Amino acid sequence: MSNDIVLKNVTQSNIKTIITDDTSAETLVTCAKTIGKHLVNSRLTTNQIRAIFGEVRRIEGNWNINSQRASRNLILLKPKMAYRAKKERGQGVQDLVKVLDPAIDHVGEDQDNFQRFVDFFEAILAYHKFHGGRET
Repeated sequence: MSNDIVLKNVTQSNIKTIITDDTSAETLVTCAKTIGKHLVNSRLTTNQIRAIFGEVRRIEGNWNINSQRASRNLILLKPKMAYRAKKERGQGVQDLVKVLDPAIDHVGEDQDNFQRFVDFFEAILAYHKFHGGRET
């Protein structure tokens, strides 16, 4: 697998565009749909994805209070995700981390980039559920 390919039909370039370009809504939707379906096929459960999404929501709640600290917490989410990917059974969490890890790298301390990251993650979660993501 090429280093540029994150998951089938989703590249590092796509992820960078989604996070850093305000005009990338179509790319966001297309990639989220592909990723959501892939994550169902790799047996990611709704509970597994929501555990990580819950942490992102906590960071989002703190962003307006202290963006520097929230940005730090977002970066610290990477080792938490790596731990969860290793701990959980199946390939699903590992595949989700393959997408979110590089996306986090493009956020930095930019609030707009962070909001696009949240939108992207939320779209992945929605398409995961749409394609039949199971609860447990």
